[in-house]
Amino acid sequence: MQLILNVNIKRQGEYMGKMIYTIKPEYHDIESLTKILGEHPEIQFASLMGVDIGGNGTDEKIPIKLFIKDMYEMLKFGIQTDGSSVELQGIADLNNARVDLLPDTECTWFVDYNYEHYNDENGLPVGTLKIPSFIIHDGKLVCSRSILKRAQVHFKNEMNNVLKNHPEITRSLDFKYEDVDEILLTVATELEMWVKTPEQSADFEELHTSQILKEQYWKRTMGTVRTVLEKIMNLLECYDLKPEMAHKEVGGITNKIDAKGRITHVMEQLEIDWRFSNPIQAADNEIFVKELIEDQFRHHGLEVLFRAKPIEGVAGNGEHTHFGVAVKLKDNKKINLFSPFDMKKDYLSEIGYGAVMGLLKNYEVINPIVSATNDAFNRLKPGFEAPVCIVTSLGGTKESPSRNRSVLLGVIRNIDSNNATRFELRSPNPYSNTYLVIASCYQGMLDGIVSVTEAGMDCRMLEKEISKKYGEEAIYLEKFREYRSEKDVFAYYTQEERDKLYGKAPSTVWENISAFASNEIKQQALKKGDVFTDELINSFRVSTTEKWKNELNGRIIHENIMLLKTFVKLHSESDHATDLDVVNWERIVYLKTKLMKDSMTKKCIFTKIKTAISQGDYDSASDLQIQMNEKMSEIRALYIEYKNNIF
Repeated sequence: MQLILNVNIKRQGEYMGKMIYTIKPEYHDIESLTKILGEHPEIQFASLMGVDIGGNGTDEKIPIKLFIKDMYEMLKFGIQTDGSSVELQGIADLNNARVDLLPDTECTWFVDYNYEHYNDENGLPVGTLKIPSFIIHDGKLVCSRSILKRAQVHFKNEMNNVLKNHPEITRSLDFKYEDVDEILLTVATELEMWVKTPEQSADFEELHTSQILKEQYWKRTMGTVRTVLEKIMNLLECYDLKPEMAHKEVGGITNKIDAKGRITHVMEQLEIDWRFSNPIQAADNEIFVKELIEDQFRHHGLEVLFRAKPIEGVAGNGEHTHFGVAVKLKDNKKINLFSPFDMKKDYLSEIGYGAVMGLLKNYEVINPIVSATNDAFNRLKPGFEAPVCIVTSLGGTKESPSRNRSVLLGVIRNIDSNNATRFELRSPNPYSNTYLVIASCYQGMLDGIVSVTEAGMDCRMLEKEISKKYGEEAIYLEKFREYRSEKDVFAYYTQEERDKLYGKAPSTVWENISAFASNEIKQQALKKGDVFTDELINSFRVSTTEKWKNELNGRIIHENIMLLKTFVKLHSESDHATDLDVVNWERIVYLKTKLMKDSMTKKCIFTKIKTAISQGDYDSASDLQIQMNEKMSEIRALYIEYKNNIF
């Protein structure tokens, strides 16, 4: 019985046996699991991983002997735990905090090995069987995994109805509804990260210049980073995740080497990609891969930063997410539902156009899910290939697909391959809740697909609609919006023009989360099929708001104060100070005072933010946060200029 990929390992030069890395769904029965776990004493724990509304994975670790003993009850009924420590605001309250974790037997289970702890019996690293699970409260599935599960089922059911009720769609793609065996949804994520030496940082100007010159992009990795990257790629293969690529990203500087040839300072950005999977498995894979990457780099003395914008002013970390939809026919042939029958005649199929239009039209209620942290908004700014505007690009011509890096939703096409067509959402980051991002995107796409097919719109009509100009009437899309651009939207349009054509982008978490209340109609797209409920949306809204205000009040302001205190006067008459030095320093003092210093009659911006939050005036707190960010950016740049002009 070939369960998974096995590899031989050695420790201290001695052969130690074979390790297993995954247990596939077909082996999740009691008999198979008992046999597998009995043959692998290195697997000493089981961990039930539920994922709450905030995207946090639980780690309910159980001794493997107890898991085997109570396996029937655990697989059938789950285990009880305390829900007060997970993000389920408004659901699992203190007076009703009990939740159950129910193992998902339809997905891959991973074995998470601790390479710092070895089993005495066979000398292999101690493993924990990581079991993705659902979180249940009062008999209802309330977790991120369950939301995505419902979205996956709902999309397939509704797509089946579309194909059944609109035979013109299947005819245009050259297949019959009667020949359909299964509808396939595929998702892949691109994971970016910064890797650095702990407790060390690099000069901003050095990082910024290196980025502008693209000195690190696709360069050869060296030393410890190369070693760890190769180990990670090999481990991804062991876990049957089918790694596809790993490379340096645009950010970073050249590693520093001491007199003995040892690398002493690492500061670089990496990207790792692996093969697509079905939606829920893709999200499970992403959580596990991030943990694996962190463990491997930490084991080699390096720190991994997954934050969207770990370093101000240089490239942030994205997690571009790719979506596909296909049908598998009874003869095993697969047909991409986003691709037209003739790639030279049309950009997309009717279903493809509908999906793009649905996602863009409903993005105001998808965006709060995608960008739910202060850190996310630090990344989503013009100038860093980070999307801000709700717009797509189809390509200059049908025969010459292009990749416009300034748009929110990229349409990826290969004129020679119908199977390659997919959509790339460029706004997520590594800390976005991937389960909810995928679920909300498929809900948005489905809204568009159903609407345009029921309206009887063919490819010509759909291409005209998505290419509409501001103020032109439309059947599905909004009149006073544009949705397609083949130009760099940041270089070609002014801020005012972008706001008019594509809608004013939110600048803070509060502005973003408020879109739920101001877009009740679009919210219905999320709720169809009971994928998102009012209770779940409200829980996400409350949780996101709490994190936003607490981080702003308790961390961001404090960090800004600490930074401002480092901006000290450097010049004197004896240093040959110029009038420019004096003027720059006066402006710095003014900004510092404006930001952080109170008087008897005036309160600084930091104090005003704290007051607004304490009073529940989140609109004012959000406006003040924008002012704070603008002035912090100005003073950072000004102090660099001031410092560089001092002897």
